[in-house]
Amino acid sequence: MATSLAHWLTRTYLAVILLFLYLPIAVMILMAFNASPLYEFPFEFDLIWFKALLKNEKLMTAGFNSIGIALANTVVATVLGTLGSLGLNRYEFRGRQLLEILLLPPITIPWLIIGTSMLIFFFWTGIGRGLHSILLGHVALSIPYVMIVVGSRLKTHGASLEEAAATLGANPWQAFWRVTLPALSPSIVAAALFAFAVSFDQFVISYFLAPPGTSTLPVEIYTSIRKGFTPEINAISTVIILVSMGLMLLVARQYRFGGER
Repeated sequence: MATSLAHWLTRTYLAVILLFLYLPIAVMILMAFNASPLYEFPFEFDLIWFKALLKNEKLMTAGFNSIGIALANTVVATVLGTLGSLGLNRYEFRGRQLLEILLLPPITIPWLIIGTSMLIFFFWTGIGRGLHSILLGHVALSIPYVMIVVGSRLKTHGASLEEAAATLGANPWQAFWRVTLPALSPSIVAAALFAFAVSFDQFVISYFLAPPGTSTLPVEIYTSIRKGFTPEINAISTVIILVSMGLMLLVARQYRFGGER
């Protein structure tokens, strides 16, 4: 009796948490297909806001800016973070522990402080504001996430297989390409997803470093909400949610992140 009650309470608690998390998203997606601009009922299915979104140049341009920056950030941060993680976990050198400790502050320091410091630094060095500075800021924020995710896999993977490959005649590049990289591929994919999410969703750094007339999607949505909320924001948010969840499910199925049943 006590066991069944505990199971019921656990499932109820989980259901409430999931409802709390996903109900606002479900309502937003539902309203994206509602013909009324004021969210009036009865619900009338229509794609009018998706058609209006295609004509909204500001939102579309900001969306493409965010996608381009996020993709470039994913590639650069994943490559640099993976190489950095390999260096920290496979080699002994002076200052190694200090570098590992320094990975944490960019994650724990409020992004408002980081954005302000980056703005001052980029003006001081002459880099200025622009899409290039936004990319640099996103890469700086994403690399610690990549190094932590890949590094956790390297700690459990060990170097025994690489040493065995070396004893069989493989050079360092062959050992990395045929042994290390396949073993790290799930963590590299997970780190790349982290890097993309951090960049695409980043508001503070983009807001500080974007030049006048240029913005990313989070900044443009924030600006639009200040002027007056429109259902076109629901439409573009729905597209982003469905695409991102679909990609996440495909990657999770491919690499079995949830384990095998």
